[in-house]
Amino acid sequence: MLELDKRSIMYLPGVGPKKAEILQREAEIASFEDLLYYFPYKYIDRSRFYTVAEITDNMPHIQLKGRILSYDTLGEGRTRRLVARFSDGTGVIELVWFKGIAFVKEKYHVGKEYIVFGKPVEFGHTFNIPHPDIDPIEQAAQVANGLTPFYNTSERMKKAFLNSRAIQNLQFTLLNMIEWDVIETLSPDVLDQIKMTSLSEAMRNIHFPESMEKLKAARLRLKFDELFFIQLHILQTATFRKQKLKGLVCTTVGERFNTFYKDYLPFDLTDAQKRVMREIRVDMGSGRQMNRLLQGDVGSGKTLVALLSMLLALDNNYQACMMAPTEILANQHYVTVMNFLGDMDIKIALLTGSTKKKDRNKILPAIASGEIDIVIGTHALIEETVVFSTLGLAIIDEQHRFGVEQRARLWQKNEQVPHVLVMTATPIPRTLAMTLYGDLDVSVIDQLPPGRKPILTLHRYDNRKAELYDFLRKEIRLGRQVYVVYPLIEESEKLDYKALEEGFKVFTEVFSEYKVCMVHGRMKPAEKDVEMQKFISGEANILLATTVIEVGVNVPNASVMVIESAERFGLSQLHQLRGRVGRGSEQSYCVLVSSFKLSNDTRKRLEIMVQTSNGFEIAEADLRLRGHGDLEGTRQSGVGIDLKIADLGSDGQILQYARDLANDILSSDNDLSSPEHQILAARLKTLFAHKIGWGLIS
Repeated sequence: MLELDKRSIMYLPGVGPKKAEILQREAEIASFEDLLYYFPYKYIDRSRFYTVAEITDNMPHIQLKGRILSYDTLGEGRTRRLVARFSDGTGVIELVWFKGIAFVKEKYHVGKEYIVFGKPVEFGHTFNIPHPDIDPIEQAAQVANGLTPFYNTSERMKKAFLNSRAIQNLQFTLLNMIEWDVIETLSPDVLDQIKMTSLSEAMRNIHFPESMEKLKAARLRLKFDELFFIQLHILQTATFRKQKLKGLVCTTVGERFNTFYKDYLPFDLTDAQKRVMREIRVDMGSGRQMNRLLQGDVGSGKTLVALLSMLLALDNNYQACMMAPTEILANQHYVTVMNFLGDMDIKIALLTGSTKKKDRNKILPAIASGEIDIVIGTHALIEETVVFSTLGLAIIDEQHRFGVEQRARLWQKNEQVPHVLVMTATPIPRTLAMTLYGDLDVSVIDQLPPGRKPILTLHRYDNRKAELYDFLRKEIRLGRQVYVVYPLIEESEKLDYKALEEGFKVFTEVFSEYKVCMVHGRMKPAEKDVEMQKFISGEANILLATTVIEVGVNVPNASVMVIESAERFGLSQLHQLRGRVGRGSEQSYCVLVSSFKLSNDTRKRLEIMVQTSNGFEIAEADLRLRGHGDLEGTRQSGVGIDLKIADLGSDGQILQYARDLANDILSSDNDLSSPEHQILAARLKTLFAHKIGWGLIS
């Protein structure tokens, strides 16, 4: 049988080199298999015919049966269009084309009966259907037979005559070519256990559903397949790592760890921090490489756990490093760790893109000789010039900000792999964690340090700024400081910077008696540091910023976070920003400022922020509202979470079932070498050939 993954889409009848290039660039369809797995995003029931007399405002796609009465070509240049008058005997509607005019006139003839399908648009006092699908009446049984699939297409695809209907035709051509028979991907024992439809039946009904019941069965099977093979890959990788990768043995809890714990620890650890430290100690002393994900809500004390873990490495004669995604965060960690350690005899270095050449020339040899114990930095840590003497522990903070290859370059700096601890303050929903980080052991700090008051979150509309300013002035008089954050979205970057600058003018005028400073991504690192220091030291009362302050800024005296245009932020980002306050013992506030006109989803998002400060609840809600594809960082994950049909927001039960079944299979046949599982091994190889190995590094 034809190997669909090895056959270029160019060779499918109706495609050719030019269309193949567009399909690959715009829809990532390079092979026959890619096309088969390019699923419809919706279906419309075409079993019903409407009449022209029934057409009203805001109707969805409709289907008519009638004749073309006449053609007219109107306008010139860009406004040139072809208009056909179409009637079914109950009235007349216009069909309109803005391109392909000669093709349409040649193909569809006046007086002949056709089936017309499209979305009616009211223009003036008449209705028209732009660029309708048209089929001869003789094809009624083929085109008007129930659920019709719709495929996502880009403008470039449409210009190349690759609209949804064209994709549907290509699917029909392909399925006919393989005689509607797709090679099964699941082994007989799995098929027997899941009791789902065959892959051939699923493919037939996902693209050309015979009924709603068969479509549901097809979707269930294809969702299971997708999630099952991801879990099989993740779990097999995790087992391989645990079996094959020996870890540096760190069993000694020595002088540095104990001295810090007894004499320098600023406050008692929470029970959650103690539990996580026990898990890390067991990992580092097990003889296997630690590959652990540490989740902790904003302000839960992850940095302290990271420091204790680094001291454990130092007590066993290894170096440790911590990599952060931004200079602000790296600087913050450096200052925090230095303050924690006080006058302890531990050599720490900060290495970022801004480190001066003369300092770098001192730091690099000291790292290579082992003179420096702990290195904290940014991407600068993964440069080839950075060579460690004995790297025992690599900590990666806000790890979703780093690409997989960047993380790999850090842990490959040792002949023997260091222990890896990846940390995130963005709580990850359970289903997403199972898919993105299913091969990592997970620790969760689910307690805040004692004495922290919950942050009070308020939603205010932007037409009531005077009240907001009065509230801010009251807080500043109490000796507090204020953050004001503006959105920064790539598509509207210039407008966003303009809004920030205008906001700066307003705040300096309204709060003329106070010091206002500003930080944004266009500033040079040195300029940014100067402005940040004004706020950190208390010289400035108000800091205006873009989302560069989302992570890592720790100013306990800041009690108010104002988020302008809050409707433009995702839930996780709002939660991260809110976490910049509430770090002292005083009551803190987060004020979400939005326009009055909000969509239902946006209103729900802001309501969730007001109702809860639990990061995990917020992450689950974010997944439900926005889907996994929009969540920050998922595109860079080790697994590559480009799901084609499953939805982590709603398919949690399928995912759990798939994971349990994958676990059962691997527990008795870890390398899938038994004859009945050869089919699973072959499918895994096809799906993850270009990704094998990345799962080893988080």
